[in-house]
Amino acid sequence: MSLTPDDVRRLARLARIAIEPAESRAVLERLNAVLGLVDQMRAVDTRGIEPMAHALDLVQRLRADEVRETDQRALYQSVAPAVEEGLYLVPKVIE
Repeated sequence: MSLTPDDVRRLARLARIAIEPAESRAVLERLNAVLGLVDQMRAVDTRGIEPMAHALDLVQRLRADEVRETDQRALYQSVAPAVEEGLYLVPKVIE
């Protein structure tokens, strides 16, 4: 896939970025280079290859999932201007 100068102008307008006419050609070349790389990666046959979470075979050290803090909801809600049934009440802002 290859982009045209019209495509670059349209993409710039959609992204709401200003691209000067002088730099339009360089942007076009860079975008086409990226799209060329994507095309190269799509051409690689990856059937039979399992997806990886990381390029290196690392094991993540996990800590035990345990509660370390006490429930302080009542304390936090004691300074709130309005609370009902454990929920903070806020004024309506959208009609």
